[in-house]
Amino acid sequence: MEVTQLQLQLGVAEAIGIGIVVIIMLIILASAIRIVREYERAVVFRLGRLIGAKGPGLILLVPILDKAVKVDLRVTTLDVTKQKIITLDNVTVDVDAVVYLRVNEPNNAIVKVSNYLLASSMLAQTTLRDIIGQVDFDDILSKRDELNKKIQEILDAATDPWGIKVTAVAIKDVSLPENMHRAIAKQAEAEREKRSRIIMAEGELKAAEKMAQAADFYTRNIAAMRLRELQTWTEIAREKNMIVVTGGDSSNLGPLLGIIKERTPALEKLEEDKVRSMIRQEIINMFEGRKSGEKEKKGEREES
Repeated sequence: MEVTQLQLQLGVAEAIGIGIVVIIMLIILASAIRIVREYERAVVFRLGRLIGAKGPGLILLVPILDKAVKVDLRVTTLDVTKQKIITLDNVTVDVDAVVYLRVNEPNNAIVKVSNYLLASSMLAQTTLRDIIGQVDFDDILSKRDELNKKIQEILDAATDPWGIKVTAVAIKDVSLPENMHRAIAKQAEAEREKRSRIIMAEGELKAAEKMAQAADFYTRNIAAMRLRELQTWTEIAREKNMIVVTGGDSSNLGPLLGIIKERTPALEKLEEDKVRSMIRQEIINMFEGRKSGEKEKKGEREES
């Protein structure tokens, strides 16, 4: 009986021992098998020495000897917290930004820097402060794309030894104190006023050029000037509450046209200066006749 009980105890102990060994083997085997996703890489160290990056898919590690660190290769977003920065023209602004980066070399990202995300975030804050402090406030608003590109180039060059690729940088918001809001509103109003004055001046210049051309044309064509005068009278006469008083020489239009028509063949042979002087003399004579007629009418009224 005692021998049988001893054999049973030994059998149970062996079974328990075998079970423990099996469990330990399963645990070791499970720790040796790793599954790496498509967007990940496993950086493997064996006894503290770098073996390299493995994956994606199923990888096998030497139990106890190997240690794997997974690195995400997807684009990561870093939010650069809002900072108070003084610009080159002594304007205090609150600026925040966002940085997009991804791991390009998993080995360097683990070996060359302790925490690549934290290091990149601190570097982005410092670079943003330096770049904004070197430009004027107007450049921050008008040249934001250039500033984003400049910050991206600086960050990309600084993080390249870490195996990090900075894909984009974007300045999100630029906040100003309340007093600066009023100053910028006044500046914008003055700018719009300046543009309106320039546009008005350009319009006056073009109008003056056209009027000079018209005056030169009327000097060479007295009949056209007279017709224009009649057209002006017609436009004025459209207002029924106005009385148009004209001179008494309106009947001179026909003779004047006749004079011009009769003299046209002869005038074509003369020089342009002589033609203009002759036309001016005709106009002077016409106005002198008008003045003499007015004096005669005035004398008759006094006599009566």
